[in-house]
Amino acid sequence: MSERPGIADPAWVRALLAGAALLVGLLLLALPLAVVFAEALRRGWGVATAALADPDTLSAIRLTLLVAAITVPVNLVGGLAAAWCIAKHDFPGRRLLTTLIELPFSVSPVISGLVFVLLFGLQGWFGPWLQARDIQIVFALPGLVLATLFVTFPFVARTVLPLMQEQGRTEEEAAATLGASGWQVFRRVTLPNVQWALLSGVLLCNARAMGEFGAVSVVSGHIRGQTNTVPLHVEILYNEYQFAGAFAVAALLALLGLATLAAKTALERLTGRRLGEGTGDAA
Repeated sequence: MSERPGIADPAWVRALLAGAALLVGLLLLALPLAVVFAEALRRGWGVATAALADPDTLSAIRLTLLVAAITVPVNLVGGLAAAWCIAKHDFPGRRLLTTLIELPFSVSPVISGLVFVLLFGLQGWFGPWLQARDIQIVFALPGLVLATLFVTFPFVARTVLPLMQEQGRTEEEAAATLGASGWQVFRRVTLPNVQWALLSGVLLCNARAMGEFGAVSVVSGHIRGQTNTVPLHVEILYNEYQFAGAFAVAALLALLGLATLAAKTALERLTGRRLGEGTGDAA
């Protein structure tokens, strides 16, 4: 049975669609970034570097990196474990777990921040118990980490899960038949097969952790020099009409995002090249 030939659009249609997509990308993505960098340097390098060297800015950078350093490894382990359970095992609640992974994508980050305030705030459900033991979660580092964990959890799991499902369970079952333990199967079979997708998910998780605003804004309390991350610090500078400093810090945050995007693109190219080499060797 012969396959039906694909429908080829006229050249002018392809050119029109490509031009429209490029125009939209330039107007909505490239232009705003260009404006940020232009405004950051409008008053010269000296003003921009002075804004970045400000103690409050340095404190916000350190806090942002600390939150990301805690959040990303936790999501790496949790997301990988969730994806492995869903893709490689059948158990009651499997669909529920898949739905829970998607939950942060459908719930506003502001709502998640409010939930943590309701739970751990001074007037929250556990507030009096925490206060009696001098434990502070909201308006402190633990609250920032919890809020960031919630909004970034899906990135690792959703990046790895489709690949695990596509690969199936054949290799793991074969390794188990040959006497490999569960840990050996995971470390020598499952993990190598998804390592590049896993790294891509980690990069996306890290970028979102550093750029998260909504949930962190609710639980931070906006304490200057203590609970303000880089996005919150940008907002404060802008509201105080310190536009040069706001755009300088925003440019730094944008550079971190662009570096993440470049790393992810390079990783995808490397992955595609290795897959191509593997296909060629198999042929």
